[in-house]
Amino acid sequence: MYDRVLPPAMLILWSVPRSRSTAFFRMMAERGDFTAVHEPFSYLAEFRHVEVDGSLAISEPELIEVLRKLSGKGRVFVKDTTDERYCGVLADRRFLTEDATHTFLIRHPRETIASFQALNPDVARHQIGFEAQYEIFSEVTRITGREPVILDSDDLVARPAAAVKAYCISVGIEFRPEALTWPPGDRSEWAPSSRWHTQAAASTGFGAVAEDYGVDVDAHPVLSEYLRHHLPFYEKLYARRLAV
Repeated sequence: MYDRVLPPAMLILWSVPRSRSTAFFRMMAERGDFTAVHEPFSYLAEFRHVEVDGSLAISEPELIEVLRKLSGKGRVFVKDTTDERYCGVLADRRFLTEDATHTFLIRHPRETIASFQALNPDVARHQIGFEAQYEIFSEVTRITGREPVILDSDDLVARPAAAVKAYCISVGIEFRPEALTWPPGDRSEWAPSSRWHTQAAASTGFGAVAEDYGVDVDAHPVLSEYLRHHLPFYEKLYARRLAV
């Protein structure tokens, strides 16, 4: 079933913030066949350094080289968020084509904006992430001539087994249904940003959590402009999402 796609040495999930990507990371860690790396580019942008597998990187080219070396030891899964623009990633043709299989996770920007603003009232427009996410998607598509896999997080929580199975088949890895559940608890990989992952830490699987963020994004004088800006990028990605 999986011999039509070469299994990746490095599999990357580029997600917008607040798109249930940490639950996806938790599932990938539960599989046991990947070394799971949590938001190294995001941590580098925020803290100006990041440590992966005992190696310190202080620039995107250094981090990419660390990930290359790590993938030489075994399969690597990287989950990252596009709340920043990663110029070093966009500039590295080899990283975008040969080194990794790049995939994407989306959620409607109205929901991501409300969730982000609840945790950071000073959120900037670019941090919503769809513009930077679409830029990476477009560059990978342009260079490779193939559209990467896009998974809609609403499918992930509505039909987790079907969504994850479709994702696995698309990227050429084994579907492991036993990884769809896990014990609750924090993970050391996300310790630097743990306050953003309380729901993932409390979870035991994929599922929608009903929340009232106390804000009407469409009526808000600032957030409504964020929505108008990012919605076209989301809609382009949504139109190309994986059929589940």
